[in-house]
Amino acid sequence: MKTRKGYKTYPLTVAQKFHNYYAQYCPGKEILNVGTSLTIEFELNLDELRKAIYKAYDRCESMRARLAYDKKEKEWYQYIVEKEDREIEFVDFTGKTMEEAESQMTAWTRVPFDKEDAPMNRVVIIRTPDNFEGMFIVGDHRFLDAQSLIGFLKDVIELYCNANFENIPYPADMRSYTEQVEKDLAYEAGSKAQARDRAFFRRLIEESEPIYNGIEGPEKLEAARKAAGNPNLKAGPTGSDSFAAAIDIFHLEEEPTRRLMSFCEQQHVSLQCLLIMGIRTCLQKLNNCDDVSMQVAYARRATLQEKKSGGTRIHCFPFRTVLSEEKTFLQGIHEIRDKQNEVFRYVNFNPAEYLSYRGEYYQTPRGLGYETISLTYQPATLREKGLTDLGGIRYKTKRYCNGYYSDGLYLTVMHRAEDNGLDFSFEHQTKAYTREQLEYFYYYICKIMFKGAESPNLKIGDIIKLI
Repeated sequence: MKTRKGYKTYPLTVAQKFHNYYAQYCPGKEILNVGTSLTIEFELNLDELRKAIYKAYDRCESMRARLAYDKKEKEWYQYIVEKEDREIEFVDFTGKTMEEAESQMTAWTRVPFDKEDAPMNRVVIIRTPDNFEGMFIVGDHRFLDAQSLIGFLKDVIELYCNANFENIPYPADMRSYTEQVEKDLAYEAGSKAQARDRAFFRRLIEESEPIYNGIEGPEKLEAARKAAGNPNLKAGPTGSDSFAAAIDIFHLEEEPTRRLMSFCEQQHVSLQCLLIMGIRTCLQKLNNCDDVSMQVAYARRATLQEKKSGGTRIHCFPFRTVLSEEKTFLQGIHEIRDKQNEVFRYVNFNPAEYLSYRGEYYQTPRGLGYETISLTYQPATLREKGLTDLGGIRYKTKRYCNGYYSDGLYLTVMHRAEDNGLDFSFEHQTKAYTREQLEYFYYYICKIMFKGAESPNLKIGDIIKLI
């Protein structure tokens, strides 16, 4: 398929195909949906806001994407329409309760984008019961990830503010989505870089088999060993037999968040490294095991072109650390930093090929795995240069659950728009984990991070004992 409706078509990238892969096993295609609201404590000119949204569509190719299926090739293709002129609705929740408003936005999040040649997102201008105004957006994950979502919302706000307030600069141009897609496809078509990355990950896989660590301890691994009649089995169940999911969010206040950020600045490490250290040390404590693996999401947005081209660029890879309890917290976090810096160089590789090769190499039983949690840390925030000039206007953001998740547990850590504190959003299969279990896990992750930040030269084993 070279063209569709007069537009040039492109194959899906590896990052997009990954979403197709897990969606085929789910009873509802809304598993691909990402729903969010952004509201501001300010009376907006709704006509001007609508103009800003249309202008943001004009500036962002990936938000004008469409899908088409080639029946002969049995492949999906994508193309970009020239203009997004569909109606942008306004819904006023005044007189409703906040629960009713959020229930309606959750319902919008659960309507799949499963039609050919149709928009892959929906934007609704909203007024919430607490008199905040702004927008709700839901998009298909094949064309939207956390960073591109924030980028689009930020663009709308900056366009609106430039048109309606003095001394607010016009935002810098977005970058071409299709140019970035072409670069990704060139990499995937047997490039030297791809061969180098494949060699790196195969070498990593072949070093030794990882081991399952449960967020409640080794009970599920022991049960899997008993069921298989293999006391040396290293893989366990990472989820349940149901895709039904919920999101439970725990809030870390602004002041303790600032303490963690200050520690990271002093030690020249990213907050992602500190989060990995907290999670893997918690699993180490609960399972009495130094060898810990987890899935880590990499945004693949190092260049300005990648940061501003929209779309979805996330690749998830297992990240394994073997840290003795005799090592200090600081030694552990530096080891994570160095290993993360190494892995970053290779993350354009196909994660599905990685997992397939590892499963074949270790003959991992079908339905079992090694990583019980996936982590995304999203450093991008709406409170950046350009928006801070607006004074003390309060912002609110909220995620909405699409009702399904393909694996057991996915933790997204993001900065809140209103105070820059951290939200820990645990998306989980409801049959696999309860809110109480996740709250317990969150509590210990935070205790480890704060104890380590306060006393970085303490041994990991001592921190485990103290908490």
